[in-house]
Amino acid sequence: MSDFLKPPVQKVDVSKITLSKPSCCGPEPKNVPCCGPSVVPSYKFDPPTSVGTVNSKSGSIPRVGTQWLVGDWLGAMKVRLGFGRMKYGIQPGLYAVGSPTEESPVLVSANYKLSFDHLRSRIGQTDAWILVIDTKAVNVWCAAGKGTFGTDEIVNRIKAARLDQVVSHRKVIVPQLGAPGVAGHLVKKATGFQVVFGPVEASDLPPFLSAGMKATGEMRTKQFPIQERAVLIPLEFVEALKLVLGLSVAFWVISGLSSSVDFLSGAISSGNLSVASLVAALIAGTVLFPIVLPYLPGRAFALKGLWLAVPGSLVVLYAGGLDWSSWSVRLEGASWLFMVSALVTYMTMNFTGATTYTNPSGVKKEMRVAVPLQIVGASLGLILWIGARFAAS
Repeated sequence: MSDFLKPPVQKVDVSKITLSKPSCCGPEPKNVPCCGPSVVPSYKFDPPTSVGTVNSKSGSIPRVGTQWLVGDWLGAMKVRLGFGRMKYGIQPGLYAVGSPTEESPVLVSANYKLSFDHLRSRIGQTDAWILVIDTKAVNVWCAAGKGTFGTDEIVNRIKAARLDQVVSHRKVIVPQLGAPGVAGHLVKKATGFQVVFGPVEASDLPPFLSAGMKATGEMRTKQFPIQERAVLIPLEFVEALKLVLGLSVAFWVISGLSSSVDFLSGAISSGNLSVASLVAALIAGTVLFPIVLPYLPGRAFALKGLWLAVPGSLVVLYAGGLDWSSWSVRLEGASWLFMVSALVTYMTMNFTGATTYTNPSGVKKEMRVAVPLQIVGASLGLILWIGARFAAS
């Protein structure tokens, strides 16, 4: 099997990254992270649904269940579709799962509710404390890049929760994907708590804890199977759908208005082709791409997207039964070949920040090359499309 057909993995050497700054961001606050602004509006988050309390030397601590309720499922569906993602958070603080004691492990989590819900639901029957830090409702991986899942916030939360009074040990388990933002030696110096990096997947926490907080090689490796890639589809599809709907209406109306016969005839003959091409771009760029991502040749996501854009555009053009002897049809066909390619490659580049295939420097390098080419391709396609209107008159 050739290399590009092998399932992708990402290996993270924790020993090399625990002392580093977030890799894509540079020193705060001078640089703006590649994954978005580090300054996020502050929101008042609600505490998660409590199922009682646990008494400790620092006071009463809310207990949370491990089962998702209807509201949790509905909330997860909502953010997966792109609604309210930056507001889907919980109140930072200390929470209990099960019946933890002074010897129970302390698990650190982001206050993005979906991250918190996955953590509490996958630790099984483990009695534990969950220390939720304020990442402005951003998940662990992205927050580590932004700088909000970082050393200072962990230190502040350990002190605010008076964790030294809650547990007798001095260890906190931090998600491995949060390692780029955490300097373990600084946390220990400021609080006395040692940072232990847990496994990549929350579901591996029970065996990790049973093994004395020792991770196997598999626990340190980030797999990215098809089910995880498919989870990305709804969000990207909904976001791109807004653009496609707007463009479809615009092209359909202009096709009708520029018709040499009548509005409806022009809208149907040329406008339908426009809509079909845009829908093909939407499906190729947001649905097919994450599914077949590891099997597409090339490293750059724009190049990978081109392998779907060109065949998809040609299928739509030839399935339309067009009269290719007409110059106006030829120009319009060429225009959509350019515009679909530009649109699909733009959509596929949106996946760079949500996969294990890219790194910040590679993304920046690709954008410097791909974005100007996309602008040129879209502009050339639009010029040809307008030219087809004149050729048909």
